[in-house]
Amino acid sequence: MSQQLLRDPEISPSDAVLKNEFGNSLFGVYQDLIQRVSTLGLQTEWRYYRDGKGWLCKITRKAKTVCWLSPWEGYLQIGFYFTEKDRKEIMALDIDNALKTEFESAKPIGKLIPLIMRIDRTTQLSDWQNIAVYKK
Repeated sequence: MSQQLLRDPEISPSDAVLKNEFGNSLFGVYQDLIQRVSTLGLQTEWRYYRDGKGWLCKITRKAKTVCWLSPWEGYLQIGFYFTEKDRKEIMALDIDNALKTEFESAKPIGKLIPLIMRIDRTTQLSDWQNIAVYKK
């Protein structure tokens, strides 16, 4: 089972740290994601969260959180959170059917429905981008 990376509050996630943790392949995927974040006019903010005992990257547009990124062994986990009123629009997006199936059966967390992506290839970033454009 994979473990979440970047658990030390004293070691902030610089590019050098991320490249060392991810390896060349996953770091390339991360760099492509960050380029897309910038192209969409979004911002990133890495912060250590004591409750989860790890570093998370919040991707935002102004004050609105678009998604959360957490680094894991072998992949980047991205979490989007939607309300029930978004369900129909998410199902209509041009994204992988497996993501739609997972979203359809996801258990709500309070009033929010999670859409979780595990990204380990740049080809998956088009799905991320389609969801992020909708969310922003």
